[in-house]
Amino acid sequence: MARDRRPAKAPKPVKVRKAVLTRTVEEFEAAFWPDEQPVDNAVVMTMGALHEGHAALVRAARRQVGKDGRVAVTVFVNPLQFGAGEDLDRYPRTLDADVALAEEMGADVVFAPSVDEVYPNGEPLVRIAAGPMGEGFEGASRPGHFDGMLTVVAKLLHITDPDFAVFGEKDAQQLAIVRRMVADLDFDVEVVGVPTVREDDGLALSSRNRFLSADERVRALALSRALFAGRDAGAQGPKAVREAAAAVLEGADGISLDYLALVDPLSFTEAPDDFQGEAVLAVAAKVGSTRLIDNVSVIVR
Repeated sequence: MARDRRPAKAPKPVKVRKAVLTRTVEEFEAAFWPDEQPVDNAVVMTMGALHEGHAALVRAARRQVGKDGRVAVTVFVNPLQFGAGEDLDRYPRTLDADVALAEEMGADVVFAPSVDEVYPNGEPLVRIAAGPMGEGFEGASRPGHFDGMLTVVAKLLHITDPDFAVFGEKDAQQLAIVRRMVADLDFDVEVVGVPTVREDDGLALSSRNRFLSADERVRALALSRALFAGRDAGAQGPKAVREAAAAVLEGADGISLDYLALVDPLSFTEAPDDFQGEAVLAVAAKVGSTRLIDNVSVIVR
């Protein structure tokens, strides 16, 4: 069992300090637990290249723990989440800007470890498997992705030891799988989901949007338009939701569709035709050479 580094809870608070950049576990622990004053704390896990979507997560974490709590932001481009031919080397790395944004949004500590710090014995031989929830959709398109994601999330939860872990709802399958791991493996943490942040025209914010040309960005708007069309058809049942979204994408140029699916948000399996209640309408597609994902919540009746 991992050692609990948190002192027992007591009412006396501490002041929020200026964000500190840490590179090792020892540096992180010294910065995040500088004294014996017990406070609520939260972690926001990222792969860097922070944007307003990440800023919303940090702000939500700060609200969750209050002004006297502590917020950590992790910045780690996890190689286990990238398969053959994916963009590990191309993935943007903007640490200085990331630290500045994290601090502005209310973070106390930024933990930006090296690969060797996270995996000191090389790539781990033992990993956490996502199981059936990780086999479809993103898991089918990116084999092993969710196993790599869960493995690093579990490690970072042990290192940061948070009361709250804050994730974006934009990565809906990831959020569902993390929540199930926390429940199934008895992690003592509350997982908090934060709604997707969008541009004024509806495009979901993503670190990968920077790879879109001006023309591709316009074409990418078909993804959110399809989702909104499906959401608006929710009162007519699952079949109508799928058909409304598909109709938008069928008329879209420059979009290479990977999947469009209406799923149960708990199991992340396809919603049956008689499904009623809250579902997730999810899409993944390539716009040019850039793969984008997006989703919306749909009330199906």
